[in-house]
This record gives sequence, structure tokens and C-alpha cells, in this order.
Amino acid sequence: MESRHMESQGLHRPIAVFDAGIGSYAIVAEIQRRLPHQDVLYFADRASFPYGTKTPETLARIMTQTLRLLETFEPSAIVMASNAPSITVLEEVRPMTRVPIFGVFPPLQEALASSTSHTVGIMGVESLIESEMLRAFVARHDLKGAHVERINASSMVELVESGRFLFDLQETQQRVNDFTAALFQRAPDIDVLTLSSTHLPWLKAFFERARPQCRFLDPAESVVAGLGNGTPGHGRIRTLVTEDARYSVSDFRRMLDRLGVALTLEVVEAPSP
Repeated sequence: MESRHMESQGLHRPIAVFDAGIGSYAIVAEIQRRLPHQDVLYFADRASFPYGTKTPETLARIMTQTLRLLETFEPSAIVMASNAPSITVLEEVRPMTRVPIFGVFPPLQEALASSTSHTVGIMGVESLIESEMLRAFVARHDLKGAHVERINASSMVELVESGRFLFDLQETQQRVNDFTAALFQRAPDIDVLTLSSTHLPWLKAFFERARPQCRFLDPAESVVAGLGNGTPGHGRIRTLVTEDARYSVSDFRRMLDRLGVALTLEVVEAPSP
């Protein structure tokens, strides 16, 4: 994946996209593809990774502080590019800003429609998979007798954020193989899985090699399609990033370089939980 847009300080009503790291860059890249003149503010809050181990109360506080930060850039819209807070706290924090907020949700309807075994799975981080909000989200769908498995894929999300998926392909494939083998030993009838963390689509090719007879759904295209025509600017990206002892800016830069993405990184303070 290659980015041909270099950043500029001046943005015109950007779409702000954020999550806890590299995962949400896939949404940024899809905005670039679909809306080439749209300015984008990309916030990689690596110091808050992983969202998936945090309580809804802590997530709500982080989201509130994040929205306050992003509002200072006068965005036309904000994409909460993470399934866990989108499912668990989006409606709670939506009144905190007048800017339209878009979440990322499991493409469950598409999964159900394309399944022939009538057994599908939602892969995500622990807090999403165990949440009552996800159960309610599933219950709002007409399952028509289908079964929906909820699958904790936090180990796969960490594999992406650590960057190992870019630098040790053999180890990554083996870890995905092991994860997938254990999953299908427990739920052999699944034939469609949703990649319901924005980190997981980076592993899509690995999952497809591990289980070629299964379909893996990435919601990025539908998320960006839901943004409409955007607010045309100059196609610029401004990138904000936080860091801590676990996830440094230099490591983030190495991942972006490996992906062929040229972005200027501005280090900011992490939102207070």
C-alpha cells in the first residue's frame, strides 16, 4: 500500500480518523482512494493501545478527550476507526461534540447473506467480544436461524500493532495458522468471518492462506462509502501520534516505511484516561 500524498500543516475541514495505532491507516488509505481531494487528520493513539483491554468507563474517558483534541482541527467529520469503542461507547460520547461521528461496526448483515453454512463469526478484541453491546448488536439482526460466534482475536491485533506482521512473515503465518486451527477446531462450521478490528484486515492474506475455504470481510470500504462526498480540499494528510515505552514513534515509522507510506509524524500527548 503506497501513499503519494505528503502532509501539509494546512487542512481544509479534514475528516479525522483515529484509533489506537496502525489499524486505522487502512481507513485513511481508503479515503484517499475514494475521495482524492479530501484532507485527512490521522491520529494514531499508540499510547492508548489496546482499546480492547479497557473498561467501557475508561474507553469513554479516552474517547471524550480524543474528541476534544480532534475538534481543535475543525474537522468536517470524525471516524472512530475501532470496533470496540464504536460498539461500546459511541452513543455515550456522541453528544460530546457537534461534529458528525462515524463508527466502525462488524459487517454482520453481509456475513449472514453470504454464508452457506449459516454459521458466521465476529473476530475482535476482548472488550468488544465480551460486551453486552455486541450481544445487543447481534440481536438486532434477523439471524433467520443462523449462529454467530464471537471470537476473541486480541492476540492477532497485538501481532499487528507490534509490527511483527511486516518483518517476520513466516512467524506471522505460523501464529495465524495456530490461531485459526484452534478456532475451527471449536467452531468447524464457520464459513464467513468479519475482521472486526481495524488491525485485523492487515492479516487478511494470512487468514486466507490459513483457511482458504472461509471468507473474511473487511468493512473499510463500506465505512468510507458512508462518509458521502466529503469536503474537498487538497488531498493532504496530517498525522498525529502518541507513544509510550511499549510502542515508540520510531517503531511506528519503521512500519510506515515498510508499507511504503510517506507521512510526517507529529508527536502529541496521549488523551488522559
